[in-house]
Amino acid sequence: MIGHRLTRFLKVFAKDNSGGVTIEFVMVMPFLFWAFMASYVYFDGYRQSATNLKAAFTISDLISRETNAINDEYIDSMHNLLELMTRATSQTELRISVLRWDEEDDRYYVSWSEARNMEDTWTDDNVDKIEAKLPIMSDQDRLILVETGNTFVPLYNVGMENKKLSNFVYTRPRFAPQVIWES
Repeated sequence: MIGHRLTRFLKVFAKDNSGGVTIEFVMVMPFLFWAFMASYVYFDGYRQSATNLKAAFTISDLISRETNAINDEYIDSMHNLLELMTRATSQTELRISVLRWDEEDDRYYVSWSEARNMEDTWTDDNVDKIEAKLPIMSDQDRLILVETGNTFVPLYNVGMENKKLSNFVYTRPRFAPQVIWES
């Protein structure tokens, strides 16, 4: 008798589909929540990367239009501009250099280089490390090199680690043959 009742109960239970939507929701909701958060984190990373690049181009363009000598205060203001434009949550890095190509020596020379929150500046002795990234230039032509960087820290832990964002932007001086450093 108990076996008959149990068998009947199991048959009715197997055919009953009430509550299925709730169970499916409970099973799928964690994945949907993770997918939403991951989309947000990846979008935020791409946004931060694009903002950093735009800031680097802006700084490069501002310096390329400069006809007066550049000094420490000017570089500090460019670093402040970088921080304002990127609104980064991590420390921002900036290095601005003016390089000259010498065709006879077949190499680049550093006219001047200044950095904020970066380890070092470019000199005639170490500029060959970035030579492959630099454009082909005419003899005695100059370029302004702006390097920016910071670390993207994801807002949520969705399996993405901190990512170092760095940019390497160069521009020719526009209104003067060179951008000079005020000694």
